[in-house]
Amino acid sequence: MSKDVSVNVHHVTRVEGHGNIVVDVKKGDIKQVQWQVPEAPRFFEAMLRGRHYDDLRPITSRICGICSIGHSLASLKATEDALDVSISAQSQILRRLAINGENMQSHILHIGYLVAPDLFGVGSVFPLVGSKHQDALLKIVQLHRLSNEMSDLICGRTTHPIRLVVGGFSMVPTEKQLLDMKQRLLDAVEPTKDVANAVLSVADKLPDFTRETEYIGLSSDEEYALYDGYVNSTDTGALKDYRNYKDFMQEYVVSQSTAKYAKHARKSYMVGALARYNLNSEQLHPLAKETAKLFGLKPVCYNPYMNTIAQIVEFVHNIEDSLMQIEKLLDHGMKDEKPVKVKKKTGRGVGIVEVPRGILVHEYDIKDALCTKANCIIPTNQNHANIQHDMEELVPQILDKPQKEIELTLEMLVRAYDPCISCSTHYLDVTFV
Repeated sequence: MSKDVSVNVHHVTRVEGHGNIVVDVKKGDIKQVQWQVPEAPRFFEAMLRGRHYDDLRPITSRICGICSIGHSLASLKATEDALDVSISAQSQILRRLAINGENMQSHILHIGYLVAPDLFGVGSVFPLVGSKHQDALLKIVQLHRLSNEMSDLICGRTTHPIRLVVGGFSMVPTEKQLLDMKQRLLDAVEPTKDVANAVLSVADKLPDFTRETEYIGLSSDEEYALYDGYVNSTDTGALKDYRNYKDFMQEYVVSQSTAKYAKHARKSYMVGALARYNLNSEQLHPLAKETAKLFGLKPVCYNPYMNTIAQIVEFVHNIEDSLMQIEKLLDHGMKDEKPVKVKKKTGRGVGIVEVPRGILVHEYDIKDALCTKANCIIPTNQNHANIQHDMEELVPQILDKPQKEIELTLEMLVRAYDPCISCSTHYLDVTFV
């Protein structure tokens, strides 16, 4: 084929942050394929140095307006690991509810507002108002509101939580509030099925593309791991000591990105809902397993576009799991517990959780109650290399398509990863003159 193709997308829409797609093909010869991240770094790790351990959670929750609960939990786990703080069983359950709420609000936002327009053939969510898809859109709005209000109930507010503190919670919901939330979650099951069926009706619009890669995420012998577990890989299996996370997450820099890349057993790996599904699908709750079956999703799935379908499956799982966690709290009776008192003031700690976009790591060195060193590994910066290598393999397969279709297919690939680009920027190339 002697075709010329020039793709310059600055910036990809319907994602968080700024990322560019550049493809240059001359007479069928591929000269350049690049996924570029041009945003300025934000240096959150430097902001933590010299700060009291109580300040670390509020500061790092600002890394991301979407994953602020997940960052809070990773920060607390790292701080508590460093200072030998063990939280109560009630706080453990409440934190699982918190991470379910965030996963739900982020997933339904991505599915309904960012990916659905591609599947329904429109440029944004607004043309769906007044269309034959309006009912599905209204149910997406309903589910998004429920997810936000569940996060409010557990964390004090939807974004940048205020009740999550070192050693537990500063305030907990009442039994009446939990009973009300339980009923609302039960009422959400049917609308969730309707949204899943609406997506199923246009799921054939998801490109049929596969590239074998490695998937990394948390796993647990007890549950579908989101809050707690061990680091796991589809290629190499489990990491025995989570404090050695750098054995799995080897970061490096590239010239076209202010965000670091990462690799492990291969030249790249993927994190997020599809990675978690590929690793842990057997531990999904029953209705979530039925939802995966509805879409024909089976592990190991190597199609990155199916990450959106894995998000639907996880949304269903989060509802089921939240109902189970609320039942546990109600069975034992809610206690107005005070946060566990911190006695130790020096140590090194690592906190790892799953956030909507994948596995998140916080590591702190604390001395005399002050943070002396911090490291954060963000899910999206772990996915950047995989996006790049997906594009390199995808472009030759779609060169026979019209220019606009090539652009859309590549934009859909980026959107499938649901990237938080701003959160991932860490690297700055400085030239001293």
